[in-house]
Amino acid sequence: MKEKLQYFPITTYAIVMGLSGLTIVFGKFYHMQWLPRIFYDLFLFLTLGLFLFISVMYGLKAMNHFEEVVKDFNHRIRINFFSAISISFLLLSVAFMTYWPFLSMAFWWVGLILHTILMLYTISFWIRHNFEIHFMNPAWFIPVVGNIIIPVAGVDYLPKAFSFFYFSVGFFFWIILFAIFLNRAIFHHQLPQKFIPTLFILIAPPAVGFIAYIRIAQSWDTFAVFMLFMAYFFVALLIFLYRSFAKLTFFLSWWAFTFPLMAVTLASIVAFQISHQPFYRGVSFILLVVDIFTVVFVTGHTIGKIREGEICVNED
Repeated sequence: MKEKLQYFPITTYAIVMGLSGLTIVFGKFYHMQWLPRIFYDLFLFLTLGLFLFISVMYGLKAMNHFEEVVKDFNHRIRINFFSAISISFLLLSVAFMTYWPFLSMAFWWVGLILHTILMLYTISFWIRHNFEIHFMNPAWFIPVVGNIIIPVAGVDYLPKAFSFFYFSVGFFFWIILFAIFLNRAIFHHQLPQKFIPTLFILIAPPAVGFIAYIRIAQSWDTFAVFMLFMAYFFVALLIFLYRSFAKLTFFLSWWAFTFPLMAVTLASIVAFQISHQPFYRGVSFILLVVDIFTVVFVTGHTIGKIREGEICVNED
């Protein structure tokens, strides 16, 4: 047990991100009167319980094996996953907005402060170290493009100008990092198997960006449609890349499938709320089925790997 705790991975927070996304989807379906409330309530507290469990476990790791946490924090790839902690707070804030606004605000403030610190530290870490191009993968999007999530609940807690700041930073780095990633993907060696599922992260920036922009600007305009259709484009692209996923060995990075799919589902629901076009409602239901299948699929594999003792192991 002590050895398992020593190697408890920071990437487990990706599970919280995925389940938080599904919780928010169930919440939106409930408020649209498309599903009963039970699914929303069940996943809301399941996700909160899992978040608390993972946080306690990683806290115990920090107390008993602090050198391993420092090692993770100075790792060229794993450092990006620390921002999954702050994003988990921000997503739980969105999930609790209509259920318990006070707790939502508390989660949002913690997530905001923590994410700002982690984002600035990670960018400074990138600048201070020399990186070869093969270190680049979509997990780099998490610390900086994660800023786009802040306005989703933030417009209710601070003036819109504040939300525009984080939206602008996230959008800017989405463009920059995507150009770097495209260069790495086309002109250099293929991604290692472990990181191929993180390609789904490419869906999240335009999908969450669309939701955040609607929340800030309250405008169904050309830019909003641009963001939404870019999210749909990446979904279509990943469908054409299905052969890259066919024979992968399971890693926790498979949870990268989940949150981006939830994000584009939520974007479709918001698009229907604004435009009332049946197309977006149809896409929302199709994506919900995909979301549920994906979560069931990766949950089954995760439980299987836990039983086999292959999760909390030395990854170096």
